[in-house]
Amino acid sequence: MSGRNDGRAFIGSFTSAGGRGIIAVTVDAETGALTEHGVTDALPDPSYLALAPDGSVLYAVSETEEGAAAAFRTPASGAGNGAPRLLGEPVPVCGSSPTHLTLTAGHLLTANYGSGSVTVLPVGPDGAPRPASGVTGHEGSGPHPDRQRGPHAHQVVTDPSGRWILTTDLGTDSVRISSLDATAGELTPHAETALRPGTGPRHLAFHPSGGHAYVLNELEPTLTLCRWDTEKGLLEPVGEAPVLPDGVDVEGFGSEVVVSHDGRFVWAAVRGHDSIVVLALDATYEKAELVTAVDCGGRWPRDLALDPTGGRLYAANEHSGDVTWFDVDPATGIPVRAGCFAAPAASCVVFG
Repeated sequence: MSGRNDGRAFIGSFTSAGGRGIIAVTVDAETGALTEHGVTDALPDPSYLALAPDGSVLYAVSETEEGAAAAFRTPASGAGNGAPRLLGEPVPVCGSSPTHLTLTAGHLLTANYGSGSVTVLPVGPDGAPRPASGVTGHEGSGPHPDRQRGPHAHQVVTDPSGRWILTTDLGTDSVRISSLDATAGELTPHAETALRPGTGPRHLAFHPSGGHAYVLNELEPTLTLCRWDTEKGLLEPVGEAPVLPDGVDVEGFGSEVVVSHDGRFVWAAVRGHDSIVVLALDATYEKAELVTAVDCGGRWPRDLALDPTGGRLYAANEHSGDVTWFDVDPATGIPVRAGCFAAPAASCVVFG
């Protein structure tokens, strides 16, 4: 390890499937290699994680039927090895199977897949979430007979300005846009963008310019390219691109989408096909060409994360139980496998 320039990351996993909970790792600055320095199983199925801006508190959803969120104190920088420490008791999200969360304006927001809702949890001075101050239920359905019988909120994020809250709903083929009333601790609905029926939007990512967003669909292996109007808080679909090469006879289910720091490439993790797909954006940022698909290094890549330098991608391969990392060619955007870290039932990687 190169020492003081090394970074750190946290890996979430499904304890119900043999995962160890939350694994804290150091990240070698030169090679990207991961080394474990602490683990906690204090929260069942911590499938998705988010860090406070200063990195002192780590937040996690408990993707269980009951649904909960919790905060963990992270080891201080330079304090040596150690596991994140639970801050208080996990707090119910008043919804089932939360799959994603984000921290904004002193509140923790969770996307609850099972109940098709978004929950607002105020965050106390100690960094721990308090009981829910608001729950916004979605309505609607889609054409898929099994996966779209009702709403399924899958991701909740803020736009680059921090003004708007966007929620992808796999069950209703739409993205909902809200604002947060930080005083009341509630979301105020603003708009809803309909996507093509049956696509099943899962996650979205913004372009660094702030004027575009890319929605990765789970039920059809496609990427929906959108314009984003920050002033009006409106998302406008302008096209689609495939995320599987022609002639593939394997079902593919998109999981995570990432945009390069320079805004030239979009990467998508595709389960089933078990690949990381590279798409090149044109000068308008509204058209994407599939460059290639590379093996994800394992099976069922549930998450894909770009390290802070923008030079490496990390795939959390749930079914093979590992996190595999790749060096990215800056000219082509193509990831090249560089190493692997064992992490049973891995579901998420966050850096900070």
